[in-house]
Amino acid sequence: MKKTALSLILVALLAGCSTTATQPAPVVDNSAQDAAARAAAAKAAADKAAAEAAALEQARLASQMNPLTDPNNILSKRNVYFDFDKYAVKSEYTPMIEAHAAYLVSHKDVKVTVQGNTDDRGSREYNLALGQRRADAVRKAMNLLNVPEAQMEAVSFGEEKPKAAGEDEAAWAQNRRADIVYQGE
Repeated sequence: MKKTALSLILVALLAGCSTTATQPAPVVDNSAQDAAARAAAAKAAADKAAAEAAALEQARLASQMNPLTDPNNILSKRNVYFDFDKYAVKSEYTPMIEAHAAYLVSHKDVKVTVQGNTDDRGSREYNLALGQRRADAVRKAMNLLNVPEAQMEAVSFGEEKPKAAGEDEAAWAQNRRADIVYQGE
């Protein structure tokens, strides 16, 4: 009986220690897929960084763009034209004058000179006086829009600074004007 029990234990132990042939786990080569995933992630990160850099550069350029020299900004318009022998500011120039006035009100350290001009018809004295009235008309319009007098000066060049040469209506029309000139320009 003892031998039988011992034999059964030995058989059980041998059975427990026996191994069955197992098949090796299949080896999958994921290195190609991992490399592609890493490359795609690197490209996405590079694209995101490039987009952020472009946005920062655009914001930097926008902050550096001077509204006075930006051709798309109304502040780059500086001439008020007048009819022959007149110095009343036409309503078509109101938005431009309002924009300049708003700019001056928001930039208290900026000053402008309004330069009155005439065509070459009339005496020198008459043209100087008419140019002064044109400059004063634009200055007063901006003053009514809360621009302090200390920020503005009105001067007359009469016929001395023509914009266009010639003895025809097209040239004269270009010379009957008041120019808004910012200090330092």
